[in-house]
Amino acid sequence: MSDATRPAPYVIGLTGNIAAGKSVVGQMLAGWGAQHIDADKIAHQAMARGQPAWERVVAEFGREILSDDGEIDRKKLGGIVFADDRALARLESLVHPAVRRRIEALIATAQTRVVVVEAIKLIESGTAAQLCDTLWVVTASRETQIRRLVSQRRLTRQEAERRIDAQPPQRLKVNQANVVIENDGTLEQLIDQVQEIWSHIDPKIAVQ
Repeated sequence: MSDATRPAPYVIGLTGNIAAGKSVVGQMLAGWGAQHIDADKIAHQAMARGQPAWERVVAEFGREILSDDGEIDRKKLGGIVFADDRALARLESLVHPAVRRRIEALIATAQTRVVVVEAIKLIESGTAAQLCDTLWVVTASRETQIRRLVSQRRLTRQEAERRIDAQPPQRLKVNQANVVIENDGTLEQLIDQVQEIWSHIDPKIAVQ
């Protein structure tokens, strides 16, 4: 089937605040046949040494954000932008255009009938409304978020709280969601919940 005749994929926008568990959900859907597009990984690639965004970010935040190999140290950069809303907005303005173009290209060339676009700023960037057919939001309590950031990302509690507080309240995402996935329980409970939601997608769309 040519690109011109292949049906457009059904696009699930997947978002949630830091450490809510959206990446785990995205990996589940990929395992069930969806193409998983991770905007955070695309942003990381866009900021790799030699890429245009690398030059813009280094010019904006200084060479002190670089590691010994010349790559942007995301922990150093995060320490700056998650402590300053204006710095975070500047970073996003430098990186988001390249990320958006890459996501659009991946959707346009998708070989699956379902595509999952995972992005923490999916709503704020306008991507959800413009590119996605449905919006799924993963939520978790503040204490769960802190526990995951401390145990999985080795942040201090203060660092974890700073990153959580740098983001808009989860309820703002929930208010725009078509599907809300609560993720304070076990992995098995999350799998059961997501499987149930996935099973209600139109079979004609979900068939790969």
